[in-house]
Amino acid sequence: MLVPALLLVCITAHAQNVAPLRYQDLKWRCIGPFRGGRTVGAAGIPGHPNEFLSGVNDGGVWKTDDFGQTWKPIFDSVDTGSVGALAVAPSAPDTIYVGSGEGLQRPDLSTGDGMYKSTDGGKTWAHLGLKDGQQIASIAIDPQNPDRVFVAVLGHPYGANEERGVFRTTDGGQTWQKVLYKDADTGAVALAFDPSNAQTVYADLWAARQAPWENGEWQGPGSGLYKSTDGGDTWKPLTNGLPTFKEGLGRIGFSVAPSNPNLIFATVDANKGGIYKSEDAGESWKLINPEARLWGRGSDFAEIRVDPKDPDTLYIANTSTYKSTDGGKNFVAWKGAPGGDDYHTVWVNPQNSQIIMLACDQGATITVNGGKTWSSWYNQPTAQFYHVITDNQFPYWVYGGQQESGSAAICSRGNDGEVTFREWHPVGAEEYGYIAPDPLNPKIIFGGKVSKFDRVTGQVQDVAPTGNYRFLRTAPLLFSPVDPHTLYLGGNVLLKTTDGANSWSVISPDLTREAPDVPDSVGVYKAQTPKVERRGVIYAVAPSYRDANVIWAGTDDGLVHVTRDGGKSWQNVTPFGLTSWSKVSIIDAGHFDSQTAYVAVNRIRLGDMRPYIYATHDGGKTWSKIVVGLPDNAPINTIREDPQVQGLLYCGSETAVYFSEDDGANWNPLRLNMPCSSIRDLVVHGDDLVVATHGRSFWILDDITPLRQLSAVALVKPETAYRYRRDTNSDTPLPPEVPAGLNPPDGAILDYYLDSDQTSVKIQIFDKDNHLVRSFSSDDKAPNFSEHDLEVPMYWVRPFTKPATTRGHHRFVWDLYWQPLSFAPFFPISAIYQDTPSAATSPLAGPGAYMVKLVVGGQTYSAPLLLKLDPRIKTPENGIKRQTEMALDCYQMAQDLQRRAASAGENVRRRRRFGPRGGEATFSSLSSDFSGLMGEVDSADMAPTSMMEAEYKDLKEKAAKLIAGK
Repeated sequence: MLVPALLLVCITAHAQNVAPLRYQDLKWRCIGPFRGGRTVGAAGIPGHPNEFLSGVNDGGVWKTDDFGQTWKPIFDSVDTGSVGALAVAPSAPDTIYVGSGEGLQRPDLSTGDGMYKSTDGGKTWAHLGLKDGQQIASIAIDPQNPDRVFVAVLGHPYGANEERGVFRTTDGGQTWQKVLYKDADTGAVALAFDPSNAQTVYADLWAARQAPWENGEWQGPGSGLYKSTDGGDTWKPLTNGLPTFKEGLGRIGFSVAPSNPNLIFATVDANKGGIYKSEDAGESWKLINPEARLWGRGSDFAEIRVDPKDPDTLYIANTSTYKSTDGGKNFVAWKGAPGGDDYHTVWVNPQNSQIIMLACDQGATITVNGGKTWSSWYNQPTAQFYHVITDNQFPYWVYGGQQESGSAAICSRGNDGEVTFREWHPVGAEEYGYIAPDPLNPKIIFGGKVSKFDRVTGQVQDVAPTGNYRFLRTAPLLFSPVDPHTLYLGGNVLLKTTDGANSWSVISPDLTREAPDVPDSVGVYKAQTPKVERRGVIYAVAPSYRDANVIWAGTDDGLVHVTRDGGKSWQNVTPFGLTSWSKVSIIDAGHFDSQTAYVAVNRIRLGDMRPYIYATHDGGKTWSKIVVGLPDNAPINTIREDPQVQGLLYCGSETAVYFSEDDGANWNPLRLNMPCSSIRDLVVHGDDLVVATHGRSFWILDDITPLRQLSAVALVKPETAYRYRRDTNSDTPLPPEVPAGLNPPDGAILDYYLDSDQTSVKIQIFDKDNHLVRSFSSDDKAPNFSEHDLEVPMYWVRPFTKPATTRGHHRFVWDLYWQPLSFAPFFPISAIYQDTPSAATSPLAGPGAYMVKLVVGGQTYSAPLLLKLDPRIKTPENGIKRQTEMALDCYQMAQDLQRRAASAGENVRRRRRFGPRGGEATFSSLSSDFSGLMGEVDSADMAPTSMMEAEYKDLKEKAAKLIAGK
């Protein structure tokens, strides 16, 4: 029973927002996976058969100019990632119209904010209005006039609204006219021109509504097919031979045959559904094929296309793509397998019907040979994730369930310099919801409701609890952060296991509403919704980080409970005014005390797009609403507290990430370089912020130290750095066309803030004995050299960098090398090389304590830096110590001998790595030999070999004799 006495306090701003200059150099990086996600927009350019555009449901617009071998995003500057339709003007291929909102009716969706247009092939975009339509499902452009466009606006998925139906523009989107409208509950979903006469337009209206609870939906009497013969001024319904609402009519998809405009085919969702055909331009219809596989699940699929030249060849997109060559009498599964690849859109090149593009739940795929072979969808980082979790491996792995594609585990750092297909793998869980790697054994991974995956064998065991429980696709599944043996699972009750899911116990009563209301947003369908028993579920579970007995639980029907005795008793602590079907999306328990919790509430299913975040610091007795600084149209999906800095919070909305330094009193944007997408979940792992998007895969914000030290005067105290070995693989690298995610920066990340522009900035690193290890200056000059000068391949050379001098936050990365050796005039000292044995010019710094100094404006700022060895290294400590000592001594000997060679007038030139090392010893030759040995010793985190020890002894003796003049 709801406790109305709970106090809700509205917090107003009491501090200034953080200036973006304080964290401007932070950058998100996408780690993939590069496995396509749900896509409904598809368009090609007939005159440029290699060029295609795809519209991803929550991943923006992508373009390929090589038949789908590679894809590039072209919509990332826009403030929405949700795309439901796109079209290219036939008479002006650089003119592209995009309709935002997914254009679907389904349990999981994101809305958009209207129409967009580009006239330069997607380089720039302009917003065209229709913002309140939320879901735009189809666009039809006049073949001869790119400014004359019809748009099908489906409208709000969870409520009534006026901006629905068919809209027309004749001035390129500057103004819109509503030309076909039924009522506030009926939207438009499909459009097409008569290919021989652009004054004739067809449209399908669809009256449909999603319920505020999962898997609930209604259809109304407004659905039907319409036709206009006067350019959209007037419309008439096409009903002869088609089912009516009383016969269960829902959505209709249709296609006019380009070679015969009188011939129209349609997929009709109804009690007597099927493939219908009209031979008189829609005046009459007949059922020609009732097969359910072709039209079933009509609210998801309603796509049929006619070959541009052959009216007997048809394509239908459903759970497979089906093809008919006899006018629809018979169909074969042409692409995909039922139950796996769900297809939404078919585009056939009107000039060459061998070229076809499909948009499906796995991305976009293209054939150029009539379906014999297809381009890959493993080259599109548009995966839709619901949640994200990381494990305690090093480097850590990132996990999530991907919509329509199972599960994914991906390493946060690749061993070969980038994150490729080698670094990710499915983990045996279903496509929805949570993954839970065992904190005591990362090779065991739980997921879904519930599976148990063994990473070593690849075997999956079903370990779901038995009993009469209610679960949703996104059932919370997570381990206790205090007791790593305890795994929780949320249904209508909370279950737990302490024996690896061998057995389950129930530790709560049904925590959902006993008599859930039917909210007003249901509107005209409210009368069709009889009162039913409980249907809600626990949607969020948050075990305390401080006390194993404290667990918070939130439901999708708007309740919050807490237990303080491990589940023996529960208290309803719902914030006052939280109504039925206010989905408690995420709860994060406080990291610093057991009385604190943060709750993200998403009310999009009630037609409410405003943000809702609540905080309590007294165990739920009182709550504060903390949303100042968040946009009014930013429904919140997730909230997390920083585990190191109390009051530092992060949240994810339907469009971006935000942070607060003052416990939610003020929020600041943290989108930075990330494209707009629905942020479904985020976690803090060590110094990184890891995000699950619902259309752009996983992203990581490396080293959030600047956010933890916003008050730092100049130099931010760096976090612990780890000594990774960079890619030393001598194999042929992957082709550049193979997609890959970025690795984090290699080295120690050094952040600093300048409150004004400076003329000079210097960064210096000293070891524990105050020896200068490395120095960088804004006055450094970029090297000017050729491959002949270096005698090493140019692709080994790393980019030249120097400290920035402009106002604001800057990030600089020390690559952990000592100052490079100089072999003047052929070997510039400022050149920086990868640590390959044949190109090493200085050793890696050894593990230990260092001091970083920032010299700016006549002042010096200092901060300690701890450098640790890669934890995966098993070499004994004394072996690493010997390696470090020998490599550093070789480095210093090479420097000393180089100076002596210059003084003696010797020709200073580095000897080739694999050249002979014999002959008369000179200062120059010995300098080169010591440098070469340094590279060998320092090539891997291993103790020097006996051969290296022998050569080192020999070189030391030769150098001593030469220096002594003997």
